[in-house]
Amino acid sequence: MRVLVAAAGLVLTLAGPSAAEGGDMLDGFVIGHVPRDAGPSVSDFEYEPEDGVRFTSRVWERKTAAGYAVDLTVIVVRAGRFGTLGHLRDFMSAYHERDPSSWTAVQVGSRPGLKADDQVFWLVRPGVAVSVALDTGRFGAGELLAVAERVRER
Repeated sequence: MRVLVAAAGLVLTLAGPSAAEGGDMLDGFVIGHVPRDAGPSVSDFEYEPEDGVRFTSRVWERKTAAGYAVDLTVIVVRAGRFGTLGHLRDFMSAYHERDPSSWTAVQVGSRPGLKADDQVFWLVRPGVAVSVALDTGRFGAGELLAVAERVRER
């Protein structure tokens, strides 16, 4: 599996107060909530980890004594082969090298999704999914679903 085929559209910005409130667009989705203390360095990436699978991501990170730490990642995943949540789970399990049974069922708004301690993903509709990963050690487990439930298609 190729981890990164192409990196394009890298954008580095300093996030102001509106970033903590959310409302920014990412590949047709509004990110309606970002934890208040999420890192101020915000980067957008587009990459294709596997043929026919396209990721568009936004990453919030902060400077630490050891370099940088990622606080939050929101990814819009597009692939025609994701017809069901099971198809998406199989891909995400392989991509993250996790046992498929390690994900637990969860509701993200009105949609069924799958969750681990620091990540949740769900199928918005066939071919389009969203994944949210959060440093739950820093922000708490409740913030993971708070972010996910405020990501909505425009």
